[in-house]
Amino acid sequence: TTFQDGGEEVEDGAVYNVTLKKVQIQQAANKGARWLGGEGDQLPPEHTVRQYETSKIRAIKAGTLEKLVENLLTAFGDADFSYISIFLATYRAFASPRAVLELLLDRFGNLEASSHGEVANLNSLESEMVLRVEIASVLRAWLDQCSEDFREPPDYMCLLKLLDYLKNNMPNSDMESRVQNLLKQFQNQEVEAVDGFCSTSSSDLVDGEELEISNPEEFSSFQDHIVAEQLTYMDVMLFRRVVPYHCLGSIWSQRDKKENKNLAPTVRATITQFNAVTKCVISTILGTRELKIQQRAKIIEKWIHIAHECRILKNFSSLRAIISALQSNSIYRLKTTWMCVSKDILLMYEELSEIFSDHDNYLTSRELLMKEATSKFANLDSSEKENQKKSQKRLQLQKNKGVMQGTVPYLGTFLTDLIMLDTALQDYVEGGLINFEKRRREFEVIAQIKLLQSSCNSYCLIPDQKFIQWFRRQRHLTEEESYKLSREAEAAADTNILSPKSQKSMVKRISTLFLGTDVFTPPKEQPPKNSPIGGSSGESTDSASVSSCEFNHSETEDVCVTPISSPEDPLKKGYDSDKGSISSDKGLISSKGSDSSKGSISDPGSGSDSNCIPTRDLGLVPSSAPKELPVYNRQSGGSCIIRVSMDGLHASVYKSILITNQDRIPDVTQRALLKHNLEPDAVEDYELVQVISEDKELVFPRDANVFYGMNSHVNFDFILRKKA
Repeated sequence: TTFQDGGEEVEDGAVYNVTLKKVQIQQAANKGARWLGGEGDQLPPEHTVRQYETSKIRAIKAGTLEKLVENLLTAFGDADFSYISIFLATYRAFASPRAVLELLLDRFGNLEASSHGEVANLNSLESEMVLRVEIASVLRAWLDQCSEDFREPPDYMCLLKLLDYLKNNMPNSDMESRVQNLLKQFQNQEVEAVDGFCSTSSSDLVDGEELEISNPEEFSSFQDHIVAEQLTYMDVMLFRRVVPYHCLGSIWSQRDKKENKNLAPTVRATITQFNAVTKCVISTILGTRELKIQQRAKIIEKWIHIAHECRILKNFSSLRAIISALQSNSIYRLKTTWMCVSKDILLMYEELSEIFSDHDNYLTSRELLMKEATSKFANLDSSEKENQKKSQKRLQLQKNKGVMQGTVPYLGTFLTDLIMLDTALQDYVEGGLINFEKRRREFEVIAQIKLLQSSCNSYCLIPDQKFIQWFRRQRHLTEEESYKLSREAEAAADTNILSPKSQKSMVKRISTLFLGTDVFTPPKEQPPKNSPIGGSSGESTDSASVSSCEFNHSETEDVCVTPISSPEDPLKKGYDSDKGSISSDKGLISSKGSDSSKGSISDPGSGSDSNCIPTRDLGLVPSSAPKELPVYNRQSGGSCIIRVSMDGLHASVYKSILITNQDRIPDVTQRALLKHNLEPDAVEDYELVQVISEDKELVFPRDANVFYGMNSHVNFDFILRKKA
């Protein structure tokens, strides 16, 4: 089979990509060979005749909402077999369920009006039957893939409208029974708290229980594999509930607006769980003042073993949460404690940390995730013989039980990719048409999420209420509390380490760790070379950027923002508090050395010079998206991405903004205000400044062209400052 680009077809309200598909349908012997009695598949090529058939694949590239909905009915005829799935997974970015349902049923599904030519000249009983089948096919797919779209308590307007349509046009059908059952299910179902497994609020505790600091003996009583299984159980329950469209960049990037505090609850729940695990690790290590150094080292060792068990269970979410906690400011500074951790366990810790190395845009974790997405068991490799033996022994026990495993990913990777796609690609193209090529690219990421959700059905884990209750009871330390306890456990040997108050600027919301377009800049860590512990292979020792954690019970989205590469030797580290330079957030995706062949997405906030968007072929119709997309820190094709922070209160959080060579100061200022949820009409009250160095700034005149006026030899970092 071969494909050939057939160009574009333009219709009123739609643009289509055309691909010609050439398929061999028959191979037969030529006349001479047939006279000799030969068969086609037994003869050399010069003695055979091949017959080919060329078919046209027409995939909508951009269109009005009406055309996109109409295409749901014609996509199969155009051989665009993945269109319905792509549309259903992404339409919430540009339309509501009600708008789509009304168009589908009232305009294109009105069988009574079909004889009047309202739907492509349907004027016969046969064509009416075809339309009925097409409508039923779309509705069935909608209910199969996105039934949550119809959960609209207490009125369920869309579901009632659909039920009314089916009663009139498809009475007594299976579809009608199914919709009635779904309506009853929604009406009888109490609203479940999606964070029910990980909430640490007192309302979730049994009467008489209070939040408490972990008792080391109680924590030690739980076997390592039991803790890992229970964390995996909680992660699986939450990840399976994630509604894929909640992850879309256009949806997730709006989460900080006041009116959107309940937006994307299924994603927020996974974030809350990630935070809970991270905070639990820190509180168990630091929460008890009376612990001796050797006892504290044993708890660190236990968490490293639990992280290893999570790796065996293919739970990359809790694995990353544990590693992040161990790399947090208050833990890695415990020099004497780390010296008491055994060498074998430190090597295990280093290998686990390297999974999340940011080298090549987190290539290691991406490849590992895709490799194990649908595998029955983990593929464990260790450079240390002792660790290899232990891993294989544990893995063999799993295999002997015959229990297959799914894969729980770190959701932040996908949120990053979708945010970057949303930033780099326009929502609308020329003529005000919805850019559906963007949705096809987004679906490539969403399809991976769905695949992993499906794999989670393989887990067979039983909840241990004793552990879950213990986990819920843990009182999480604030950043100041954990830092104070860390100082009490081991007095600071390095005066350069920042105090919690001076680290306030390092605190950011977990939504930025899980990637929004707002990115936080922590201070750089510059450990000495030749550190015995950690450091991802191929990375310089001064590239790790570390920040501390602030845990706030009233704000469920605070997080420990930590480096994802293994920290250099925590026994020898010292904070460089004098560094005012901007470094990328290692909780985010960077793209050192990434290229388009990697099929990966880069963080425009990472300062990389080679960022790209994935172009993986999932067997869908060929994409005609531009090969080079706007990136951070490089001007290309008349566009680039800059980072804009607000002076003063919001100085530690920035937003990624796409600019072109046509944009002037008022346009960029207005977009920056909108991104920071401020009044866009206040453009005249602000000035845009590019940060050149610690003591130099470039102030732009009122009508300057930002693209041509900016200094392209330094980071594309800007500040929006209120005029004096």
